[in-house]
Amino acid sequence: MPTFKPSESDHVMVGSKGNRKRLLNKEVYDSFNSSLLGLGELTKASTATDAIAAIFDLQGFTDFCKQIEPHLAVPLFLREFLTWLMKGLKSETTKKKLKDGVELWSPLPFLVKFMGDGLLVLWDSSVMSDVRRRNVIISATEICEDYKQKFLTSIKGKVVDPPILLRCGLARGTVYSVGDGNDYVGSCINMAARIQKLPGITFAFNRRGFDFEGSAASDFFKDDIVVKQVSIRGIGQNELIMILKEEFEAMKATDKKLYRPV
Repeated sequence: MPTFKPSESDHVMVGSKGNRKRLLNKEVYDSFNSSLLGLGELTKASTATDAIAAIFDLQGFTDFCKQIEPHLAVPLFLREFLTWLMKGLKSETTKKKLKDGVELWSPLPFLVKFMGDGLLVLWDSSVMSDVRRRNVIISATEICEDYKQKFLTSIKGKVVDPPILLRCGLARGTVYSVGDGNDYVGSCINMAARIQKLPGITFAFNRRGFDFEGSAASDFFKDDIVVKQVSIRGIGQNELIMILKEEFEAMKATDKKLYRPV
């Protein structure tokens, strides 16, 4: 994404001695426009995509950034984390590597966007079977678990008090392109963002748009996931979400009250 960083040569000095002014070059001044957003041609018509949206959020990232000399720790952490997460998205999607290519459990995401303390990830679910949509969910749970079990262990030897959890919320819905398709908007993105902020959980997804009734659904969805009603701020009072059974059982009593039986 382009940035606006005028150099010394982009300025001119005008006026007489004792009344000189430092001015920004007009051409550079005019370059401060919507192109800096990196969205491409904003007049292009929006296209709709049936998508699965995931928000991966680092719990405790704000406090991590408050440590002494954050400029030494935060870039190091982000470099390691973002590299690890992108590898994770690939490896969790990989079923088998063959001589002529790679067989995937589900398609790779078509958009991964860094948002400061987490990432927005979008998959095109219109090209997926029900099984492949479920595979996306399983991949996301594995990534969150690997953060705790593997990444956190390795990064603790490099930075002080890294974010303790990687939270994730997922939802399926329609997203709409902005400009050349370098960004997307849609209610499912808002849903995923709000789900991952729900108390007492690290992973959850909206029930809407996923099929778990068929015999092909794995035991993970039958034994390890529970469906609950919950109020989602700005969306609805009785949204159905699916959360990890072990997390629900381990919740504080005050948090459990928020997740009502169906």
